[in-house]
Amino acid sequence: MRQYFRNIFTAVWTILIGMRITMRELFTPAVTREYPEHRPEIPDGFRGRLHNKIEDCVVCYACANICPVDCIYIEHEEAPRGQFYAFASNGAPIRRNATRFDIDMALCCYCGLCTEVCPTECLIMTKDFEYSTYDRQELIYHFAKPWPEAKPMPKARPTRRQDQTEEAAAEA
Repeated sequence: MRQYFRNIFTAVWTILIGMRITMRELFTPAVTREYPEHRPEIPDGFRGRLHNKIEDCVVCYACANICPVDCIYIEHEEAPRGQFYAFASNGAPIRRNATRFDIDMALCCYCGLCTEVCPTECLIMTKDFEYSTYDRQELIYHFAKPWPEAKPMPKARPTRRQDQTEEAAAEA
């Protein structure tokens, strides 16, 4: 019998606590944000739409491999041996041409893992959050573009160790 009245008291007590919170919020004025006219301030580190600066992409497949939902689709063609297409902004030679680099934002879970593993930092998350559409096909972004013909690799300056081994071979 004692437990019965204790349960009733606990139920009434929790209802009173909930009503106290409700009554406190009932008399606070509502804040309306007029969104289209007054744009919100987007904080740093916001994870929005993915964008790829394809000119810097070395097609390493790191982003596609780490994506937990497989929303990045990549196909490529190799440059002939000893040739490259261009240089990335960090100086890395681009030896692969992305014939397909698609990102399906309808599948993306906005985790940001793909941007973390990108060696050339060409895959970034923008602060853009307004990209609603009526057609899901419009949420697939195509970034591939053809490169001009491949160029021969520049002669690398031999390292000091290579110079020493060449001199030793010439003496023998």
